[in-house]
Amino acid sequence: MAEVRVLERIRVAPAPPTPSAAELPITFFDAAWLFTGPVERLFFYRHPDPRSTLPLLASSLPHALRRFFPLAGTLSLAAGHRFAYAHGDALALVLAESSADEDDFDRLVATGPRDLRKMRALVPGLPPPREDGAFEVAAVQATVFPGRGLCLGVSVHHAACDDASATLFVRTWAAACRLGGLDGADVPPAPVLDRSLVADPDDLLGKTLAGMRVLASGPPPPPPPPAQETEMPAPVIASFPLTRDQIDGIKDAASEPAGTRPRPSSFVAASALAWVCLLRSRAVGVDGAARSHMLFSAECRSRLSPPLPAEYFGNCLRPCFVEAATSELTNGDGGVAAAAAAIGSAIREMERGVLEGAEGWLGKVLSVLPERPMSVGGSPRHGVYEGTDFGWGRPCRVEMVSIEKTPGTVSLAEGPDGEGGVEVEVGVVLPPDAMEAFASCFRDMVRLSGKSV
Repeated sequence: MAEVRVLERIRVAPAPPTPSAAELPITFFDAAWLFTGPVERLFFYRHPDPRSTLPLLASSLPHALRRFFPLAGTLSLAAGHRFAYAHGDALALVLAESSADEDDFDRLVATGPRDLRKMRALVPGLPPPREDGAFEVAAVQATVFPGRGLCLGVSVHHAACDDASATLFVRTWAAACRLGGLDGADVPPAPVLDRSLVADPDDLLGKTLAGMRVLASGPPPPPPPPAQETEMPAPVIASFPLTRDQIDGIKDAASEPAGTRPRPSSFVAASALAWVCLLRSRAVGVDGAARSHMLFSAECRSRLSPPLPAEYFGNCLRPCFVEAATSELTNGDGGVAAAAAAIGSAIREMERGVLEGAEGWLGKVLSVLPERPMSVGGSPRHGVYEGTDFGWGRPCRVEMVSIEKTPGTVSLAEGPDGEGGVEVEVGVVLPPDAMEAFASCFRDMVRLSGKSV
């Protein structure tokens, strides 16, 4: 297996002017993610001389951190759960080189099943916690593949911010690199760091933290099952593109007979297709269960009253809970339509009261986990391909590799070509046999919609 050799480890501080010291309180939207981990994305770019990009990446990162200085700071679980930034704080940047041959790079950026082990070395790990328990919330790594391209790995702890904010950070860094700074007109908007914009009259933060303390004081989890004698095959990651015509076909099929069901969005259509295929490949759900479950996070910035700015930095997500009769999802040709109807119903229910039942969200999530639900990470609306040109073109592949850590999770993103050819890409991590079953179901379900893969 190809090796990744570290060329240099750099501590990158925000460019001035930045505050000499600053604190940001967490909100109830952040609290639920405190004991999770980082969202990890890999951005792959083709480049004939990738080593030449490393000085540009290193010199432009301070400009992005000037706007996003909390990402160079730490999060403390003591003293009120606050983000802290002090002069001298810096973000870890790793510059590395892969010994992979040219074909290895091409395989990594393909859509078919790829060995996930080859990607793990491209992911930057967050440094260990400090002696006082505070921990850094972000890290980046640039790995060059000589003669072929480079991979930019970005890890951001979910307690620091959600995908919308993390993507804005990457787009800001890309603009600083591409334009030589952030002083021009063609740059992303600055993040809004004011946490006081999140109203919390019912002390949802206090209730969420209290609930987490109760859960932490409970009995320990059951021991893991005995290790199997045979070694489990290494998981593979694959991307399943859906063209606009294919998505439209799924939407049409999910709303038939015409007018009897609302026409689903691209997010709903792709999620419904993935849910059905994961169930039929036995990657999620419980054998014999009458009901099957799905979880996803809904963006709340525009749904709050008053709404938050789109550039608000932090988390602003709420969980949505979906369930449906297993038989409707797994039997016959109507599974995707049934899944889409259930997801659409959950969205409409959520929009009637975006914060309704918020004090019970965490407990409800934990109660559903034994049912092995499908969950969704990312969204085609985040634009991980759009605006992430560092000066050498759009990414040829973007992968959310952290979905491996939560079994049954799929990632959704827009297509890489930017021309409307591919509307949505579904990312999946599964053992090889389950991936083959998923791929077969995926092809069959799309074919039933009248648009072959």
